[in-house]
Amino acid sequence: MDNILLMLPGPTTVAPRVLKAISDSIVNHRSAIFGEIFTETTKLMSEVFQTKNQSYLLTGSGTASMEAAIANVLNPKDKILNVVGGKFGQRFMQIANAMGGNTQELAIKWGDAVSPEQVKEVLDKDEDIKAITVVHNETSTGVTAPIEEIGKVMKNYDALYIVDAISSVGGDRVEVDKYGIDICITGSQKCLAAPPGMAAITLTDDAWKVIDKVDSKAYYLDMKKYRKTGAGTPPETPYTPSVSMIYGLAEALKIIKEEGLENRVIRHEKAAKTVKNAVKSLNLELFPKEEISSSTVTAVKMPEGVTDSDFRGTMRNKYKVELAGGQDHLKGNIFRIGHMGNISYKELAITFSAMEMTLKGLGLDIEMGASLAAVNESYL
Repeated sequence: MDNILLMLPGPTTVAPRVLKAISDSIVNHRSAIFGEIFTETTKLMSEVFQTKNQSYLLTGSGTASMEAAIANVLNPKDKILNVVGGKFGQRFMQIANAMGGNTQELAIKWGDAVSPEQVKEVLDKDEDIKAITVVHNETSTGVTAPIEEIGKVMKNYDALYIVDAISSVGGDRVEVDKYGIDICITGSQKCLAAPPGMAAITLTDDAWKVIDKVDSKAYYLDMKKYRKTGAGTPPETPYTPSVSMIYGLAEALKIIKEEGLENRVIRHEKAAKTVKNAVKSLNLELFPKEEISSSTVTAVKMPEGVTDSDFRGTMRNKYKVELAGGQDHLKGNIFRIGHMGNISYKELAITFSAMEMTLKGLGLDIEMGASLAAVNESYL
């Protein structure tokens, strides 16, 4: 298998000690020994969510946690406000529609960020809205939503505040309790730097009060079942979990704790600033405005006259660095650089060295060494 450097908005490079943890012997998932591992992992997860609430582990991708967040709080025809400014805001609304919800779309131009005032305006007009979904870090556009400020608005309404922090928990500031988030979700393969296949969700007492009144059509993702079995002795999941992936997630969370969550966030912020400076040094244009640009993924407009297949294809096939392309109507128009998880000077230096050679080889008039100088300047 090619030794490809993954500079994607997930999956991300996994530390050797996490891979080693995954290879440990399988134990009975209904045993006391697994109960100890499970308890430790959920406790660490709550610490990273920065909440006093219980966290629950779901065997599935981040989309499973999105569905769990919606399926457990909506009865058919309940109104839900979906902020849609990218692929994953769109997915939240599609899930709500699939659950029979009465979806209200707050449409945001892809590349822009929703404002707290826009949320307030909609909620003021319709007191029957039961919940709102917001994607904190929209990886399809490289935009970050102001979830703390939206949380201040939400304190004045009864609607549940549901936040997708799949690509920001462990890499950006997500303080569930402080921000007043009722349901927060994340995935294993993004900033947590574990392999794909696990998701996590945490819920407030207010969320549980709603859930207890809902006749949920969920079966595998029925959170009442997770609450019941999670409170058992030993604690466990209602259905067979991915034991090995939980080993890996536990180790990844330990690494975060050792680094320190605030230190980790600062490291991601530094990487983001470095990437943006390096991009601009090559006369490339950022897709979103810099003030709303993500700390974990940077979206860049494709240079004029360059095709996605030539640019990203050369990066991957010749220089062994993999970047992400655009999605939906942005396909071919932007590329995305993931700088989440275990990202340091080394990965950024390799990425921009490869990018300079790729752009030069495609005939662009760039100053060789400019982006590497920008990277070096950040890490001196």
